[in-house]
This record gives sequence, structure tokens and C-alpha cells, in this order.
Amino acid sequence: MKSTTAFFSTVLLASAVARSQEVSLVSTLPTEGSGHYLQNRAPLVATPLQKLPIGSIRPQGWLLHQLELEAAGMGGHLEEVSRFVQFQGNGWTNPAGKDGWEELPYWLKGFGDLGYVLQDDSINARSKRWIDAIITTQQPDGWFGPNGLKTSLNGRPDLWPHMPILNAMQSWHEYSNDPRVLAFMTNYFKWLNQQPPDTFSLGYWPALRWGDCLGSVHWLYNRTGDAYLLELAKKMHENSAKWSTGIINGHNVNFAQGFREPAQYFVQSHAPADRAATYANYSKMMAKYGQFPGGGFAADENTRPDYTDARQGFETCGVVEYMSSFEQLTLITGDADWADRCEELAFNTLPAALTPDLKALHYLTSANMVQLDQNNKAPGIDNGGTMLSYSPSEVYRCCQHNHTMGWPYYAENLFLATSDGGLLANLYSAAQVTAKVGAAGTTVTITESGEYPFSEEIRFKISVPSGAQVAFPFYLRMPAWARTAQTTVNGKPVPFSADDASKNNYVRMTQDWKDGDEVVLHLGMSVTQKTWPKSQGGSVSIYYGPLAFAYSPGEKWAKYGGSQAWPEFEVFAAGPFNYGLDLQKANDLKVVRKAGPLAAQPFTGETVPLSIEVPARKIPQWTKDENSLLHAMQASPARTDAPLETITLIPMGAARLRISSFPVASTYSDAVEWKLPPRLPRVSHCFSGDTPLAIVDDVIPASSHDSSIRRFTWWDHKGTTEWIELEVGADTAVSSVSVYWFDDSPTGGCRPPLSWKVLYKDGGQWKPVLNPSTAGTATDTFNKITFQPVHTAVLRLEVKLQEGFSAGILEAQVNGAVLAGAGK
Repeated sequence: MKSTTAFFSTVLLASAVARSQEVSLVSTLPTEGSGHYLQNRAPLVATPLQKLPIGSIRPQGWLLHQLELEAAGMGGHLEEVSRFVQFQGNGWTNPAGKDGWEELPYWLKGFGDLGYVLQDDSINARSKRWIDAIITTQQPDGWFGPNGLKTSLNGRPDLWPHMPILNAMQSWHEYSNDPRVLAFMTNYFKWLNQQPPDTFSLGYWPALRWGDCLGSVHWLYNRTGDAYLLELAKKMHENSAKWSTGIINGHNVNFAQGFREPAQYFVQSHAPADRAATYANYSKMMAKYGQFPGGGFAADENTRPDYTDARQGFETCGVVEYMSSFEQLTLITGDADWADRCEELAFNTLPAALTPDLKALHYLTSANMVQLDQNNKAPGIDNGGTMLSYSPSEVYRCCQHNHTMGWPYYAENLFLATSDGGLLANLYSAAQVTAKVGAAGTTVTITESGEYPFSEEIRFKISVPSGAQVAFPFYLRMPAWARTAQTTVNGKPVPFSADDASKNNYVRMTQDWKDGDEVVLHLGMSVTQKTWPKSQGGSVSIYYGPLAFAYSPGEKWAKYGGSQAWPEFEVFAAGPFNYGLDLQKANDLKVVRKAGPLAAQPFTGETVPLSIEVPARKIPQWTKDENSLLHAMQASPARTDAPLETITLIPMGAARLRISSFPVASTYSDAVEWKLPPRLPRVSHCFSGDTPLAIVDDVIPASSHDSSIRRFTWWDHKGTTEWIELEVGADTAVSSVSVYWFDDSPTGGCRPPLSWKVLYKDGGQWKPVLNPSTAGTATDTFNKITFQPVHTAVLRLEVKLQEGFSAGILEAQVNGAVLAGAGK
């Protein structure tokens, strides 16, 4: 991370050029000055950046097309697809109605912004209809929306769904200046301020997400100055989840929203420790669970200590919430790293979370994913059920409604106002911004063009009132990866070194700008290799500028449900996927660019303009598991005798099936011999969220109640006789079996069994072993049974469950060892 501690750290590079030009590289932005847009009201901390009014920025190019696809796709038509956003009888339009939880609030806050950004009259009219109706539900005490929420938490209010509604109201006011919004929010926050302090710790979701509401309180305070709002913000911070103490929850969306809360409260507390806590939370999460490209982290739905591989997924909800957090933190801190992180998600993960026409999405997107079917992937994936196929339906309720804010919020943050009366090009995309700048607040227009992130050159054409010259600072964000960036102003180079660029966040250009002036930024993209830590097996990813590249095995799309207008799809690989990169042959990787203009939708394998050819070798031991989920990588370099091949990589955002975190492949004898995954035991029954792999995965439990690892259970069979079968290899001499029982007492339904015994197959018949020792049922240890050696290929463990209880196994060994390789 670049330095963010020293204010006004400036490297002066050129001055006194034509028209009093001054160009410098700066590590931080000023927080005081005569900005022309709403700044924090005292005593809140003065922040360096301000969001422009919605509608000031008109996206163009590929980003505009993403927004148009969203409007024509699922996000713009959920009223046709989802029962949760039906206007008549909805709990948000009729307090006695149904469907009054998070779905409508999630959708509306993105749907409204989509219309405002596109200036789409149809969408704006539909969103206003919802806004008008919600405002009319407000009761005299300030409560609004569904009556059921007021008592849904054991007679107390569930306040989480109100938070995204408030976000929708804020956007509507920023776009329309509707005065009803300020009165509406004021009345609600007065009601909220009268509630007892423990209100802010009620419930699972609201207690963890008060940062969402904290931002709304400060938003309103900056417009009204009502002192009670700061009192309310203090209550929220002090009585809700303590994100300032560290990572307190591993649910991916909770973290994506909640980790920023300490920095949000820093604006009021002025305590550096609060600001630092947000940075520490992010760093800790990504160091353990974010060790692959794409910008997300390995959560599926919840982080689990033994599940950090690049095959693990990140919710589409998490993608857009993380992006929103990064956008908000940019405004609070002025730290360019947050914008870098937002781009990483936007370019590499968000496009692949949806179908190319944006008519369907899937719940989880992974850096490495090779089959997107509708079948259960648990426990490799945290949740059971359909997690990976593409669907517009209620199978992904939260993501179905919440995804709509991703691209509109991104477009709203392309340019930001600076406190010294200037403008910052924050997130790069073709667009046009019109804003007030300079000492007098003169309105200027800047038109940004180029094909970034698919091209390194970005142009800015400045338009000022006819015949005028307007002095204002214009800032360009310097991405952390840009080590050879260069800038020209009206064709004249700005002389800064690569070393200067790598140490600073922004290029600052101040001069008397005239109509037609042009700034060109050459970001100097190059191919780089990133090696992930040992916890990820030493895997490697290939980057070109902000784009991570992936190998796609080819995609075979198969419709499996939905309707003609809103189909559901599975995606299967058309070829092999199990490649590792031969880095000894990868010194001169080159980017190949297609001829012709950028496609309107560049995030597909057919239309993406860039590719990289790399040397690679297959790793035969890298396979899919019993649920067709990619097995986790083992350590690199992986030993292989497979022939050297040249494979083609494309930007990972364009690959719905992809390997973007690669093992290193090697022919050297001292490389790591990967183990074939173990043969899965046959079992009489297995709970859908468990797996027989747990029995033979060579992961030793910390205890019988170890919830951080895989487990196998016969749940919900109780008091029955069950069995598992272990293949030990042809004619193997076996003399002992050890079992580590699962026990989730006192609250769960699994206990060690009443009894168990070992049988072996002989001539097609099951026979009991001879002279067995006592078959133990102790917890927190292996229970070993010895017997007279037998020669067999298969063993059967026959287990009698306790009456009223089920049972499970965390690990089993034969002859004191696991049956096959590490299958982790």
C-alpha cells in the first residue's frame, strides 16, 4: 500500500510552462479548500473528496453498454421475474402487505441509480413510483414500511431492511433534490434515536451492518445539521457489532459491508485507531482468504479455516457490496488503493458473475471454476443446493436483487470532486463529466476516451466556456501496478520517473485550462506474474495492467430451466482444464491484440480483444471431485511428465469457466509429487451438507466437535444400523482400522455410535474379522480396533447408532495410515 499518512507530500516536477502550468505527483489529497460540492459539516472530519450529483457523469463505451444490458436484462426487469418486487400488496407499499424484507430494498437502491445514470425516463418513473409509495407508509412516529418488521425479532424491530431503503432515498434526493426525502429520513432517525441502546445489537443481520445506516446518518447531518444525528451515530457505533476490534464475522456480505464501519465512524470520532481498524480488517481477511486474483475472498457464504483455495466462491452480493465499500472508503480517505481494489473486482469478477446478456447470474464466482451446473457442491462449497449455474430466478434471492447497484455505483464514482475546487479521474472508463471547478465554480466538461482496461492510453478532452481560461487542479489516479506511466498535456510530456510514479497516488495538474486542452495518460501496461503465498500452494497468476488472465477450457452452454425470455443455464468445459504454467519457459510472454474496435460487450471469450500465449503442462492428478467441483491445488511446483504445450489466456472477466490461479508445473525430479485424490468410501447414507471425503482426506481433527473441517454424518438417520466401505487395494493385508468419531453435543444430534464392527470381503461375501479388539467409541481421539490380518480389497465398517441420535466420522485410517492422498 502506498503511504497515506503524510498530508501534502508532493514531488514538484514541472512548473512555469505555458499558462502557469504546474504538474506534480502527490501521495495524498488536500482536505481543506473551497470545493463546490457538499463537504462534511463540523465536527465531522474534513474529507478530501466529494461525490458529484448523480447525473453529472455520463458513461460511454463498454461501461455504458453494461448499464444498457442491465436495463434490458434481469436488473431492469425484476418486476417481471421476482415475486418480491410486485408493487401491489408489497409490504413496502402497503404496511400490511407481504414480501417485506431485504429483496425490494436491495433491488430499488440499484434500480433507481441505474435509471439516474442512464437518464432513462421509464426506469426513473418506475423507481419514483416505489419511492412515492414508501414515503406514504411513514407513520406519525417515524416508522415506515412493513408493520411486520416492527416486531419480527421476538417482539422487537428488525431494522436491517430499512438501511438499503435509506440508500435508495439518498440517491433519489441526490438526483432530484426532492425535499420530502430529508423530512422522511429526519422523522425516521428521530424515532430510531428514541429506541433503547440494545436496539442496535438486535438480530444477526442488522447488528453486523449498522455501518450502512451510519453513512446515511452522516449524509443527513451534512444537509440538516441536526445535532441529534451525531448522538444517534454514536449509539449505533457503540452498541452494534465491534468491527473496530477485528474480524467478527466471516459471512462474505457481512464482512464486505461491515469491515468499513470503523473508518466511517472515524469521520465523527477523529480517532486514528478507528480508521486503522478498517485497513487492518481488510488486510487480515485478504491475507488468509483472498490469495487469488479477482479481488474477492474465499467465503462461499462463510469463511472456513480449511477452505482458502481459488476454487472457493464469492457471492455476487459480496462483489457489489465490496465495490461499494471501496468507493465509500475512497471518499473518506482519499487513498487510491481502494479504487485499485474496486477495479480489480469490476474487471475480473463482476462480469463473470452474470451471463453476457445480464439476464441471469449465479450465486458464487470463483477464480478457478470448471463446471457451472445446478447440482450440489457441498461441502466443498459452504452451502448445499444450486450455487454455480446461471439463473434469473429466486434461487439466488439476495444476489438476484442486490446485483443491480454494481455498475451504476461504479459509473457514479468515475470522477470525484476535490476539496481544492478540482476534479479527480478516479475510476477509468470512457465517460463525460460536467462539474463546477476553480475559484468561481465555473462549469466545465471533461470527456474521457479510450478502451481501458483493454488499452493503456486514456485521453481527457477539456471543454470550458467559450473564450475563457479556467484555473483548477485536475488529478489522475496512478494505479499501484502502473510503474512506467507517462502523461502529456497538449502533447508535451510531463517528466516524472517510474520510481516517482510508484511512490505516489496521483498526478496533479493545475493550470489555466482553455477549451480543447487535452491530457493523455499512458499507463504503461506490461505482463506481470504474481505468486500467491504458501497457504495457496505457491500458485501463480498472470496480469496485464489491472486485468488478470485465465485459461478457459471452452464453454458449452446448456439451457436447463426458466422460460424462453428468462432461461437458466449450466456451463460445461469443452476441453481439459488441469494445466500448470511452466515458468521456466515463460520469460517473454506477449499480449496479442485483435484488430478492430472494442466490442460493445468485451467480456466474453469470443469478443475479448486481448490474449496471452503461455507455456504449460497438464497435471494429471488435478481432477474434479464427486460433485464435479475442482479439487483444491496442492503445493507448487507440481511434478509432471506431460508434454509442453502452448495455451491461450484471456482476461478472466471474460471467462465464465476459468483457471486464473495456476499451479507451477515442473519436470524436475525434486518437484512435488501431487497425490491422486482418495477413492470415496461407499456409504449407506450421507447428509447433503457432508461428504464421505472427510473419512479419508488425511485431515486430523482438533476434536470430535471440530467444525472447521469436512465431516461425514449419517444425519438424519437415528438409531439405525449404517455402514461405510473402504477400498484398500487389491489383496491388501489389513490388521487394524482406526475411527475418529464426530460428536456435536450438547446441542447437536450426533454422538458416537452404540457399537461398531469390521467386516472384510472374501470371495464376494462379507465376513467378520477374526479376534478383534474392543471397538471403542471415545471422543477426541482415534478408536483403534486390531484383528488377525486378512487379505482383501474392501473393508466394511458396520455401525449401530444410539437410539435417538445419529453419528458421523471425521477421519478413518487403515493400518495406521490414510487410504489415499491428501484430497484437500
